[in-house]
Amino acid sequence: MHRALHISRVVIVQPSVYGTDNSCTLDAMKQYGSGARGIAVLPNAISSTTLDNMERAGIRGVRINLGTTGDTNLADAQHRLEFGIEQIQGRKWHVQVYAALSVVAGLSDLILPSPIPVVFDHFGGAQGAAGLQQPGFDKLLQLVRSGKGYVKISGAYRASGNAPDYPDVAPLARALIAANPQRILWGSDWPHPDTGSGRKPSDISPLLRIDDGHLLNLLATWAPDATLRKTILVDNPATLYAF
Repeated sequence: MHRALHISRVVIVQPSVYGTDNSCTLDAMKQYGSGARGIAVLPNAISSTTLDNMERAGIRGVRINLGTTGDTNLADAQHRLEFGIEQIQGRKWHVQVYAALSVVAGLSDLILPSPIPVVFDHFGGAQGAAGLQQPGFDKLLQLVRSGKGYVKISGAYRASGNAPDYPDVAPLARALIAANPQRILWGSDWPHPDTGSGRKPSDISPLLRIDDGHLLNLLATWAPDATLRKTILVDNPATLYAF
């Protein structure tokens, strides 16, 4: 897939199905080589030595996944974010959060003073059909403007049902880019597991049929300027993931 898209670097995000066993992600990074980085899911108890080994292997962050299960409990999200920040204190890592927009907005008071950057998956949980005035989107823009929050403009099919161009997502993408292009990341979200219809992370189901080439080409409609696209596709990940 990377050969087809002419992409030479990858960030492998720990899949939900593996829980806190990061061995498959670490092995995939090793096989891919120096162009790979990773995001881990950590158990509550983990030694500094293990974290050091992960860092040497290319891990650059920890993931908090509330989106797959649809968890919108703000108190739980706050606790998990605080704990995640504490676990990686002193490291040049970040916390990656997959959650509904209402949860992202509710976390803003913790994120703004945080010494650790936070990356939000999939448009920060915003939905195309709800538009720019949807509750919480202003908080997301504030976090991006502040520099404390990164947003992945990835998985457009998660934010919209209007395939293949997802036109209702375009205003969201443009607003986020305009807020602070140095805090925008692009991702394919490959291999597109189907986690909908009440499925558990361990359920086996066909992958969604998503055209990754078309998703990448949509970026040019959200960011027509080539220099801006280089910022999003090359410079920002180089800085955040230490490529």
